[in-house]
Amino acid sequence: MSESVVLHAPGAESALPDKRQVAASFSRAAASYDSVADLQRAVGNVLCDRLPCGLRPAAWLDLGCGTGYFSRALASRFPIADGVAMDIAEGMLQHARPLGGADAFVAGDAECLPLRDASVDLIFSSLALQWCEEFSSVLSEANRVLRHDGIFAFSSLCSGTLQELRDSWQAVDGFAHVNRFRSEQAYRQLCAASGLSVVSLDMQPQVLHFAELRQLTAELKALGAHNLNPGRPGGLTGRARVRALIDAYERFRTPAGLPATYQVIYGVLRKDDR
Repeated sequence: MSESVVLHAPGAESALPDKRQVAASFSRAAASYDSVADLQRAVGNVLCDRLPCGLRPAAWLDLGCGTGYFSRALASRFPIADGVAMDIAEGMLQHARPLGGADAFVAGDAECLPLRDASVDLIFSSLALQWCEEFSSVLSEANRVLRHDGIFAFSSLCSGTLQELRDSWQAVDGFAHVNRFRSEQAYRQLCAASGLSVVSLDMQPQVLHFAELRQLTAELKALGAHNLNPGRPGGLTGRARVRALIDAYERFRTPAGLPATYQVIYGVLRKDDR
């Protein structure tokens, strides 16, 4: 991997407490993640299909690489390019490194990338940036590290994700049991103000179906994406509250099963020197 791309991974002390919690949660989930990542695969494949035709990066970054599935896909698609796989969760990187696909596996924060200015031609990030508190910082960093005509392609989650689960918990108690995400409008405003040219930006719902609620909650835990809200209730959930949650969620049942809706936004931005 060219030293012109990677500098160093920021120290752990630079991360905010909530980011350390996110990193720890996904690190713990590294071994189980791929077994339940059908949605993540589907969304990432859609994002791959949205990359501009004729794109030939000399260097790419898979930002929030997780277990490295799309790092390996990018390496196959761009075989002569230098590739960096980056994640905030060291456990994910430890899982991804032996599988290959990138020239370097780096612990890093999307809001403070450990990369040189104008060092990559493509930043690919699928279902990772919803965990970033300041998306404006992510965009600023993308602008900084991209070369002229570089592409920033991302997918993320918007408000309304897992609304069925949120509404069901609301019927049980007033606590925040479901992760909160920024709105589609916020993404649009931030992208418009980023200094990058918006090639495309649109939201598409993805609906999964489960036979039982416990299958959904087990999947969220296996992904490391269970409730990470500040102020979430601590301790075990009592049997009566679980029963009430199940009863509330049953109101949403369809012939296909219990729906779980993910509001996915896809963005492709280009760095145009002005």
